[in-house]
Amino acid sequence: MNLFSTFDPSTGIMSINWMSMLMPIMIIPIKYWNNMNKISLLTEMIDKVMFNEIKSSMKIKGTSIMMVSILMYIMITNINGLMPYMFTSSSHLSFSLAMALPMWFSSMTYGWTKNPKSMLMHLIPTGTPSMLMPFMVMIESISNLIRPGSLAIRLSANMIAGHLIMSLLGSNSSYMMLLMIMLMTLMMFEFAVSMIQAYVFMTLINLYSSEV
Repeated sequence: MNLFSTFDPSTGIMSINWMSMLMPIMIIPIKYWNNMNKISLLTEMIDKVMFNEIKSSMKIKGTSIMMVSILMYIMITNINGLMPYMFTSSSHLSFSLAMALPMWFSSMTYGWTKNPKSMLMHLIPTGTPSMLMPFMVMIESISNLIRPGSLAIRLSANMIAGHLIMSLLGSNSSYMMLLMIMLMTLMMFEFAVSMIQAYVFMTLINLYSSEV
């Protein structure tokens, strides 16, 4: 067992680690969807706030529900990975890139097919000198192409960093009381990071799509 064994998705022949992505949906009782309770009211309040925020900045109609769904799914997956002996699927690029790449590719395809002039205008910022225009086109094109990779790496790196720190502290058995206080503090910090990273991921996709 090494430090990175907790991030190994294949720990055996019958490994079902990737099934942890479906665990939040499978363990939620039916009464949660039928009866209004405090958790469902909190979820509905978050959905309404995020829906109004996305709707005010998104030009493409009908994508607000998709963005809110991505936010809630990533947030639940991140929080689910904080539980003991649970596999953190959001710490892998195969998960985060599968979320970022289709959204980026679909928005770029829609922009270049429906409004190519606007997409070309984004390659050259206003007030760029004529001598720098070819270089700006190259720079903007490269920055546009690496967007899904940066989204995926940002989410995975932030989830890995907190888990590694907690694994390092958990392997040290000395000063148990101080260690417990530090682990509880880190757990609260990771809980906040799980929600913030889901919000950042959704917000960046929304900003990239609003340029179309």
